[in-house]
Amino acid sequence: MAALCESFTLCGLGPGGGLGLGGGLLALEPGPDPDHVLLTDRGRTATLFKVSDQKPLGCWSVKHGQVITCPVVCNFETHEYVAVHDDKVLRIWKNQDINLDKVFKATLSADVYRIHSLPNGGPVVLFKGGGVRTLDVLLEAPQQEIENVISDEVIKWSEAFMEGQQPVLIFATEKDGDVFVYVQKLKMNSLHRYKLEQQESSKPLSFMAYIKKQIITLLCLYSNDSVYKVLIPLQQNTEEEEQILPKSLLLNLSVSGSVLKGTSFVVLDKDHIAVLGTLAVSGEESKECLTIWNTKFQTLQTSKELPLGTSGQLWCYEEKFFFTHGKVLTVIMYKCETSSLAAAVGKLKDSQTPDVSSFVNWNTLEDEELAASLPSEQPVALKSESRMSLRSKKNTVAKVQPDTLSVGQLLLNLKNASTTVFEDELRQLMSKVQMPDLQATIGCVVTALINRCKTNPKYYPRNFLLQIVQTQDLSYSLCPDLMAVALEKKDVYLLQICLQRFPDIPEEITCACLKVFLSISEAYLQRIDVNLESVICYIDIELNNKEVKTEIVENGFNVELEQDIWDTKITKETHLTAGGEFCPVGPQKAALLNAILHSAYSETFLLPHLKNLPAQQAVLFLRYLYYLYVKCSEKINTALPGIRCPTISQIMDWMCLVLDAHFTVMVMLPEAKGLLSDLHKFVRAQVRFYSELNKIEGSLRELQRLNHQKDPQTYSIEVLELI
Repeated sequence: MAALCESFTLCGLGPGGGLGLGGGLLALEPGPDPDHVLLTDRGRTATLFKVSDQKPLGCWSVKHGQVITCPVVCNFETHEYVAVHDDKVLRIWKNQDINLDKVFKATLSADVYRIHSLPNGGPVVLFKGGGVRTLDVLLEAPQQEIENVISDEVIKWSEAFMEGQQPVLIFATEKDGDVFVYVQKLKMNSLHRYKLEQQESSKPLSFMAYIKKQIITLLCLYSNDSVYKVLIPLQQNTEEEEQILPKSLLLNLSVSGSVLKGTSFVVLDKDHIAVLGTLAVSGEESKECLTIWNTKFQTLQTSKELPLGTSGQLWCYEEKFFFTHGKVLTVIMYKCETSSLAAAVGKLKDSQTPDVSSFVNWNTLEDEELAASLPSEQPVALKSESRMSLRSKKNTVAKVQPDTLSVGQLLLNLKNASTTVFEDELRQLMSKVQMPDLQATIGCVVTALINRCKTNPKYYPRNFLLQIVQTQDLSYSLCPDLMAVALEKKDVYLLQICLQRFPDIPEEITCACLKVFLSISEAYLQRIDVNLESVICYIDIELNNKEVKTEIVENGFNVELEQDIWDTKITKETHLTAGGEFCPVGPQKAALLNAILHSAYSETFLLPHLKNLPAQQAVLFLRYLYYLYVKCSEKINTALPGIRCPTISQIMDWMCLVLDAHFTVMVMLPEAKGLLSDLHKFVRAQVRFYSELNKIEGSLRELQRLNHQKDPQTYSIEVLELI
């Protein structure tokens, strides 16, 4: 049995997305940790992602004019990264390296096709001429001559694996319609060439291979919508120069007249493969799907429609599928269990296999086929409250109740329902759903609400959406259109809650929220609900222009000497705070901006979007950050009072980001020059103070050492003179 589980967005790929991969994704490779993947774009950049957090850990680019020509891989033995740009230039670097111009560089004598990294064997380099070298051997003499094994053939695919302690590399080439397979055993320097048996009126589109018990199993996806299997014994005693490899049909990608035009596939285990392709149903529009097939029983196990389209590439690591879907890189988790006939035909008790009814042409099925193709999964909305043990139920047969509806079918039935009925049914659905289906179902409910908002612009269930976001553990990837609709409606309170609760918001959306928050007038914000708990302790909410004196500890600088710091012009939008200083924004806007400061981001991906912030808004945001910086510096513990208040580190990081993104504009704007001058003077005062502290650091340490040597039971008063 196999099933697709929850999905999420790893990153954006388009020019406006998280990675900005305008040329698309070249490849995805495993990283140094099982939770890490390496993304290489069709241009200059490689990015290391932590999958569970959906956040980048590192990003490296070659210079303009250079192009990365094969996927970047990780050397698992040294935890270094290996890349080739412009076909011949080899680069090797570590995590802490930033500038690839300063890392190890070697120019090779031949063009590289691909680098394969083996967990226990190190990287293996395959050249376009068919020559193979381990990275260690290649680094001993980068300019060594590389033999040309293939003549007038073009390499189409390659893979490497370990057989015991022996690295084995297999690659396929094509010439004039013929396909050749090469098997190279590196330690024995043994190379065998085979010719693949031709398939009439079809050609191979994709290859996969694995090795077991000295036999290589090569799987080939052909253009006739079939997958073939080829067995290649690793031990070859024959002296014959070229053998023809026979192939056998493994799987036909068709179900009841519906045909899947596969573009790529991966092997999941000995009985299951996943195929990405286009589903062609007679009389209907073709649609792209991700499918899992059981090769043992020749059945389709599950499928998922991909309406936004894909690039045709599919990767699989650590029980997760990776593929492009529209302008994002999507991750779908899956599970595979031991094959049984019951699971293959959808009759296994408690099967979690999703509904595949859209893949089946019901009109062509006989009664027996119809019964066999119905999934036995009980929908989450109508699961039985009590569950008998497996032992007591092992001989019973699951029956689908006539009134049983899946979540998808229920939402489809509610498509044209009235607003009241629609929302009531969704609330009932959420109240009945149980773990582990909770998050997926809530995501479907939010998506249904958002879809209705799109089709009916007058419909906007703000309170319902707020209730869901505040009470459920959602993420941006489960409902990516929610914040887009909130931005369109300028629902700043919902955006604030999303920023506080969603851990995986893309940098583009964060900057869009910032732009909306800064553009909305103070008068409008005073009329709407905003959570003020992050500002209530340091901004006077009454705004009565009456100064409230509180004790202020001056943290290391003389106010009289630095009096010109406070010469900043106070606009009509400023507000008096509890400490007597003026905040450039009102408490509502300050609370919204604090939510921005708390959001997670990667500097590399945030800066391009931050540069699109209008100059006046950037100045206002910097004024607020400067105000927070001064407030933090007043107190000895450099922390603002209250709940969810930004930390001094967050404030300084965002100040640096805004200055990096808009420094040229800031220098040229007359209204920003005073702010930059004040900021410079304040930072200078802080540096001066900490410099003075450093001067007495030695004396303070000596005092601490003397105190430790004293008898704690003896009472005395001593005067120590610091010279």
